[in-house]
Amino acid sequence: MWVNLLNSRSMSHSDFHVAQVNIARMLEPLDSQRLAGFVSELDPVNATADAAPGFVWRLKTEEGNATSLTAFEWDISGSAGLLTNMSVWESFEALKEFVYSPAHLAVLRQKKNWFHHVAEATLALWWIPAGSIPTLEDAESKIRQIRATGPSSTAFDLSKMYLPEQ
Repeated sequence: MWVNLLNSRSMSHSDFHVAQVNIARMLEPLDSQRLAGFVSELDPVNATADAAPGFVWRLKTEEGNATSLTAFEWDISGSAGLLTNMSVWESFEALKEFVYSPAHLAVLRQKKNWFHHVAEATLALWWIPAGSIPTLEDAESKIRQIRATGPSSTAFDLSKMYLPEQ
């Protein structure tokens, strides 16, 4: 389908949205006392994201979050489990505004209390055609790619935006 879209007409930057995946290795199980502060922030931060300008979609179950989903099983050694956050935004700028918003930053500043510090990339961004939704397989592929080759136009991070390949 991607090839057909590209061949059917000339695409512009506005024909793409940015997808992001962010994974975190928990220090303890999600239902532990240690992670209670994180769990209490899930709904408010997710609601802030849902209402943010440029927000399109986020991975969630009927519970309203993605904490019960299993992904990235190859990356959980030495931790109580792994959480996956995945969303789609109209633009790189909209995503960055949310990430550095007061509500989200307040939670980010506490992540060392809940999650292992890891040396390898735990965040990947990539462009998708507007109207499409990424899969967990897409997300895993992008994390592996950025870990193997570093940021590029096909998998990057918040430090530098790459334009969509057309």
